[in-house]
Amino acid sequence: MKHFAFFLVLVLLSTSAFAQESFDWPQWQGPDRNAISKERGLLQTWPEKGPPLVWKAKGIGSGMGGIAVSKGRIYTAGDVGDASWVFALKEATGELIWKAKLGRSGEVGMMVTPSGPRGTPTVDGDRLYIMSQFGELVCYTTEGKEVWRTDFVKDHGGIVPTWGYAESVLVDGEKLICTPGAPDATLVALNKMTGKTIWRSQVPMPINQGGQGGPGGQGGRRGGPPNRGPESGASYASIIAIDFEGQRQYVQLTAKTLAGFSASDGKLLWQYDPVAAIISCSTPIYQDGLVFASSAYDGGGGAVKLSKDADGKIKATEVYFTNHMRNHHGGMIVVDGALYGAAGGNEGGFLVCLDFKTGGVLWRERQAPKGSLAMADGRLYLRAESGTMILIEPNREKYIERGRFEQPDRTREQAWTHPVIANGKLYVRDQDLLLCYDVKKK
Repeated sequence: MKHFAFFLVLVLLSTSAFAQESFDWPQWQGPDRNAISKERGLLQTWPEKGPPLVWKAKGIGSGMGGIAVSKGRIYTAGDVGDASWVFALKEATGELIWKAKLGRSGEVGMMVTPSGPRGTPTVDGDRLYIMSQFGELVCYTTEGKEVWRTDFVKDHGGIVPTWGYAESVLVDGEKLICTPGAPDATLVALNKMTGKTIWRSQVPMPINQGGQGGPGGQGGRRGGPPNRGPESGASYASIIAIDFEGQRQYVQLTAKTLAGFSASDGKLLWQYDPVAAIISCSTPIYQDGLVFASSAYDGGGGAVKLSKDADGKIKATEVYFTNHMRNHHGGMIVVDGALYGAAGGNEGGFLVCLDFKTGGVLWRERQAPKGSLAMADGRLYLRAESGTMILIEPNREKYIERGRFEQPDRTREQAWTHPVIANGKLYVRDQDLLLCYDVKKK
C-alpha cells in the first residue's frame, strides 16, 4: 500500500505539472526568437470558416507592433490620441488590466502606414521592455509601474530610421541589447535592471564583398549597400543571440550589414554586406551552422558559414546569395532543411521555399501571398498582407494548404503584424483590434 500511495503521488504530481505546462510567447518571434512554438495538440486542418473566434478586444490603438503572451497576460502597444501606450490584457478574455504611457504618438518621417509602435514587448520575469517608434525605450514591471527609460536619440545619439524604430529588444542574462544606430553606437548593451550602459559597439563602413556567388547563388545586388548619405546604421530588424565555438555573440541586420558582435564587450567579430538594405526588417536565422539574412528592394538573401582562423578570429564565408528570397517584413522559418518566407517588396510577392543549405528554389506559390509567418505543431501560419490567415503544411516538394479564413472587422491597412500562437490560441492584430481564435484540437 505504501508503494502504491507513493506511486499515486508521483502520478498526480506529474499530471499536475503537465496540466500547468504553458506555451507562452513572451517576446518577438516566441521563446527562441525563431517564430516557432513548441506546443502540440493543435488543429492540423481548419474548418471551412476557420477556427472558432473566442474573443475580440478593441482599444489598443494604432500600430503594427506584435503581442507578447506571458503568465496569463497579453502585452502590446499602440497610439491613442496624443500618446503611445502599453496595454496589459487578460489572456482568457482580452479585458484590459492596465495601461501605461510609453511616449509621444504620431507618424515618423516618410510614413506610408499608420502611426504607432512597431516593436513587440519583451517580457523577462516580472519586467517588460518596449520601444516606441521614436526610440523611447521603457522598462515596466508587469503590473504597469515604470522602472526606467532611455531615449535612443537624446541619450545615445541615435538617428531615427526613415520609417521609425521597429526593433523588439533582446534580453540576454543581465543585459538588454538594442540598436540605436548612432555613428559611434550601432549596438548598445544596457543593464536590464537599471538601463545603464554596459558597452557600445560600432560597425565600420561596409566592406566590398566582390561579385562571386556560392552554390545556389541566384544573382542580385552585389558589392555591398550603396552610399546611404545620412541614413542611420539602424534598420528595422531585431537581434538574436547565438553561441559559436564557445563564444556568445549577438547577430543583427542593420541598414549597412549583417554582423556578429561579442556578447562580452560588443566587439565586432564579423560582417557580411550584400544582404543589407535600408529597409532590412527580418530577423536573422542561425541554424545548421549557417547564418542567413534577407531584405527586400536593393538587398537579397544570403547565407554565411562561420569559422575561426589560426589567430582565433571569426570569419564569415558566403555559401550562397539569392534574389529569390528578398524578404520584406514577414520573416522566415527553417523546417527540415527548407527555408520558407515571402519574397517581394511593396510590389507584392508570394511564398517561396528554398533549400536552406544551397539556396536552390524548391517551389513558389502565388496562392500564398506575401505576408508574415509563424509555426506551431507542424504547421505554418501565414498572415497575408491582405489580412487572410492561411494554414500550411510544410513540404519540400509542393505547397499544401490546410485551411484559410478572413477576419471580421478588417481595416484598410496592410496586415503587417505577425501572428502569434500561444497556449492553444491564435492571435491576430489589425491595428486597434485584437482577435483570439481557438486552434486547440478537441
